[in-house]
Amino acid sequence: MMKAVLKLEVYDDKAKQKAMRTVSSLSGVDSISMDMKDKKLTVTGDIDPVVIVGKLRKICPTDMISVGPAKEEKKDGPKKDEPKKPDAKKDPKDQAAVWIPHQYHHYPQIMPQHYYARSVEEDPNGCLIS
Repeated sequence: MMKAVLKLEVYDDKAKQKAMRTVSSLSGVDSISMDMKDKKLTVTGDIDPVVIVGKLRKICPTDMISVGPAKEEKKDGPKKDEPKKPDAKKDPKDQAAVWIPHQYHHYPQIMPQHYYARSVEEDPNGCLIS
């Protein structure tokens, strides 16, 4: 189970519905929630965040905020009252969330067009229609 939080640039309900429909059509998605105030989309399930972002970028500008395992609720059961040991060191490798840098868009470079004009003086055998 993975949880991905994405930032979408949507400004109306039509774009929101289109984004929700696109994500819900992907396989492995368990739940989707959209916060229009912060413009964040949260997707949980057996998902590939790169595929989700690829599909959503066709609709609107999309950035990944965080990706990590989904927290599952613990079932009620006998609780043990054990004192917690303070952790002196926390390894950054143990953290579940991964920060992903902003993706830059690639704009293809437009090559200048060169025109070549031939004249009768350069090519005496060329066809000349007058």
